[in-house]
Amino acid sequence: MAKTEQGNGLDMRGGTEKLTENGKGGSYGSDPEVNGGAVPGERQVDKYGFTGGAQQYSGDSAGQIPIEVLRQREAKWLEMLNSWDKWMAKKHKKVKERCQKGIPPSLRGRAWLYLTGGKVRREQNQGKFQELDSQPGDPKWVDIIERDLHRQFPFHEMFAARGGHGQQDLFRVLKAYTLHRPEEGYCQAQAPIAAVLLMHMPAEDAFWTLVQICEKYLPGYYSTGLEAIQLDGEILYALLRRVSPVAHRHLKKHKLEPILYMTEWFMCAFSRTLPWASVLRVWDMFLCEGVKILFRVGLVLLKCMLGSQEKLKTRQGLYETMELLRAIEPQYMQESFLVHEVIELQVSEKDIEKEHHAQLRRWKETHGDLHCKSPPRMHGAKAIMAAEPPSRQDPETDAHHHRGFSPGAQNRRGESRGHKGK
Repeated sequence: MAKTEQGNGLDMRGGTEKLTENGKGGSYGSDPEVNGGAVPGERQVDKYGFTGGAQQYSGDSAGQIPIEVLRQREAKWLEMLNSWDKWMAKKHKKVKERCQKGIPPSLRGRAWLYLTGGKVRREQNQGKFQELDSQPGDPKWVDIIERDLHRQFPFHEMFAARGGHGQQDLFRVLKAYTLHRPEEGYCQAQAPIAAVLLMHMPAEDAFWTLVQICEKYLPGYYSTGLEAIQLDGEILYALLRRVSPVAHRHLKKHKLEPILYMTEWFMCAFSRTLPWASVLRVWDMFLCEGVKILFRVGLVLLKCMLGSQEKLKTRQGLYETMELLRAIEPQYMQESFLVHEVIELQVSEKDIEKEHHAQLRRWKETHGDLHCKSPPRMHGAKAIMAAEPPSRQDPETDAHHHRGFSPGAQNRRGESRGHKGK
């Protein structure tokens, strides 16, 4: 997870393949090569679009939601999305409860776009993504992004084919971000974040949602030096003392720095750690309530894995503990268990902010001032909306853009997705 001189990306390994000669043109979608060694069609595709790998749906989740319940939830979410400003202003608690129950798959992309304020940013910057998309980009970042594309969810049908539509859009979104924030450039941990978004929405929406996550939810996470993530590691460690003194003592005893185990968790918002059903539920809550959800997930996993003397008997040592945290027991990551524990855990924005100030003071004493001055973190959808009141536009203006856009339906047929466009 170390930074490299070449860019502020995470541990970059080999690979010099180009997506296309210039990052734009070329023949797409015809290459049958799939990372993971299977050709599309040979393997069963799960309901999320995975053909294999550790995150493929195994069917042991919280059980299928009855179709009539799903339809009721969809109707409620449509009502909310079509009067979004009003719901956020007057009934935010109900929005939060519905995010905790899980956003219906057919509306998840639209809901994430609204929750993050990505829709408002898109409307305030019409034509901006197209303008960035048409530019060639800095060759340094273009080269690094191209080499990273095939590593993002290689077992997902959308990203399996080299040069396919998924990889093509992932390149466009990440390149556009480097042009939008040239001082920040590209960090490898942004690629899985962008890929998850593209599984649920078109490239332009994914771009603005990524911008909001990087600038509002996790400011400073992807800047050179990794200062913000190191600070959050110390905050997580401090909060653990209250949540699980046993786990805290164990990590302290073996001098296990938080940066060693929580970097990928937080920078990728658990998208490379949890089973997919759990990833989606965590993201539903994270994009509604903010970074406290990531802290809660991390605390639950640490408490479950290291929180009893019984568990630690055979794990005496730094290396053994790291191995334990790299292979979290499936029952603790299972959707219904994890979501319940995260909702129940009493860790608030105030707790995080209080600890943040304490750690910032400590950082200045030991390291001096932060090199990267990040904007203040916003704790979820309500805070973002309060800071950027939406324009009074009819919410229906973009409803057609999303209505019926279900990744489950479109991806399953392996179609080149209708909203693609150059």
